[in-house]
Amino acid sequence: MANIDRRTVIALSAGALMSTVIPAAVSAAINPAPVGKPGDFDFLTGEWRIHNKFREGEKWIEFPGEATVVGILGGIASVEELRIPARGFSGMGLRLLDVEKKIWSDHWVNAKSGVVAVPGQLGVFEDGAGTFLSEGEGAEGPELYRGVWDRITPKSCRWFQGTSRDGGKTWDDSWFMDWTRVS
Repeated sequence: MANIDRRTVIALSAGALMSTVIPAAVSAAINPAPVGKPGDFDFLTGEWRIHNKFREGEKWIEFPGEATVVGILGGIASVEELRIPARGFSGMGLRLLDVEKKIWSDHWVNAKSGVVAVPGQLGVFEDGAGTFLSEGEGAEGPELYRGVWDRITPKSCRWFQGTSRDGGKTWDDSWFMDWTRVS
């Protein structure tokens, strides 16, 4: 059997999944401007070390992680393999640009389930930051979920996520990931 490297496996996985995960419609509550373009996620391609700060209940915990990210298909897809050995956790981020709608979708696959989260968060990059939203039902009713990519430089970036229970007026941010490029 041929020796296939990690980047090839990631690229093949994205190609196999791409046709099944692009959202058909954008919710009225989630209406990003149609400004997405190929290459928006190019900044993320490479090897990374990640400092995580995550809230469990009232307590913040911190732990290391790492990721390998590959941009494919001329910049309309980005595939991330996230590894957090300290928590026994890994998964895959799959970001796809709907070229016609000019909107990105950001999906997650937990390694324990192998299931692609559909629909994913929808969003675009504006003014140096990418904001991605999705809807769900929480214990107390409807919720919005937000993931943000910001502080983007050639050597670092940040991702954080939060939840809103008031239609996006306020956010409870509960996970921060500071990424530092290895290569």
